[in-house]
Amino acid sequence: MKKIAILGSTGSIGTQALEVISENREAFSVETLTANNNADLLIKQAKIFKPNSVVIRNEEKYKLVNDALSSEGIKVYCGAKSIEDIVTSDSIDIVLTAMVGYSGLIPTINAIKKGKTIALANKETLVVAGKIITDLAKEYGSKILPVDSEHSAIFQCLSGEIQNPIEKIFLTASGGPFRGKNTEFLQNVTKKQALNHPNWVMGNKITIDSASLMNKGLEVIEAKWLFDLRADQIDVVVHPQSIVHSAVQFKDGSIKAQMGIPDMKLPIQYALGYPKRIKNNFKRFSFFDYPNLTFEKADRKTFKNLDLAYKALETGGNSPCILNAANEIAVEAFLNEKISFLKMSDLIANCMEKIIFVKNPDLEDLIATDSETRILAKQLL
Repeated sequence: MKKIAILGSTGSIGTQALEVISENREAFSVETLTANNNADLLIKQAKIFKPNSVVIRNEEKYKLVNDALSSEGIKVYCGAKSIEDIVTSDSIDIVLTAMVGYSGLIPTINAIKKGKTIALANKETLVVAGKIITDLAKEYGSKILPVDSEHSAIFQCLSGEIQNPIEKIFLTASGGPFRGKNTEFLQNVTKKQALNHPNWVMGNKITIDSASLMNKGLEVIEAKWLFDLRADQIDVVVHPQSIVHSAVQFKDGSIKAQMGIPDMKLPIQYALGYPKRIKNNFKRFSFFDYPNLTFEKADRKTFKNLDLAYKALETGGNSPCILNAANEIAVEAFLNEKISFLKMSDLIANCMEKIIFVKNPDLEDLIATDSETRILAKQLL
C-alpha cells in the first residue's frame, strides 16, 4: 500500500485525488493532508480519510482544526514551514503537490531531498526552478511523475520508447472560453466570463491562466524540464474538444497520442498507481460521441502570455521565475477586478523587462527574484 501526502487537498486536484484514493483503499492510504485556508473542508477530509497528520497553512485557523480533530488522534500543525517539513516524514511514499503557484517549490525540494516520489501537479515548481529540481531528482533518486493531463499524456506516449529520442511534442490546448476572440473583444471581458471554462473544472487561478493561455505557456516550460527538450521542439496546438491530451513525434515521423475524455482523475490515478494501470469505472471515450476532432494554430499575437512564456524559456536564467511571479500577481489583481484581462500581459512583460536578469541562478537567487518581482508588479498596478 502506497502512503500518500496531498499538498493542497482542498483544491480541485486534491479533492479529485481523494476521490481516486477512496475508490482504491486497498492500494492507497492518506498519510498527510494540507490546506491553505479551507479549514472546514480539511476537517471533513481528515475525518473521512484518517491521515496521520494535517497542516493548515493559515495559522489563525489552527485552533479550529485542532479542536475539531483532537478526538480523532490526528496530529495538527500550521504554517508554511510545517508544510515544508511534513513532506520529509519517513512514513510518506508519494507526495502529490497540488498546491497552486510558487508556494509548492520549497515543499517539493524538501520531498525530493528525502527521495520521495513526486506526483507533480504544481507546474510552477518546474517553471521557476526547473534545473534545480531536475538536478536534485537525479542526485537523490526521486521520481517525478507528471499529473497535468498534457504532460501525463506525453509521459504515457514515451512508455517503451526509451531508445527513441523525441523529435517534437505537441501540447494540446482547449483554447479556453475566448478561443477565436480578437483583442477588441478581450478588452472588456469580465471575471465571470474568464472563469467559464468550456471543458475542465479547475481552481480560479488555473482557469484564468487557461483563458489567457498562460497555463499553456507554463506547461511549455514544464515540458522542457520533464522531457529534456528545446523550445523549438515544443508546439502548442489548440484542440477545442480536449480529447487528444498531447502527442509525441519521433524521428521517423510517427506520432503517438494519448486520448480520453477530459477528466483529471485519470492522470491523477496514473501517477499514483505508476507503473501499473488501475481498473476504474470512469466514463469511457467513444469515437462516435466525438466524430469530429479539430485542431488550430495557437494565436500568440492576441494571447500574448503564450509568447511571453516562450520568450522566458528561450532567455532562460531567472526569466521564467519573473514570468511566474508577475503572472500570479496579475491573476490575483484580475480576480479582484483591479486590472483588465489584456493588461495582465502588459504587467508581466513590464516586469520581465525591469527585473535584473540572472543567467545561472541558485535557489537564493530565485527566491530573491520571486520577491522582487512581486513587489514591482504590485507597484506597477
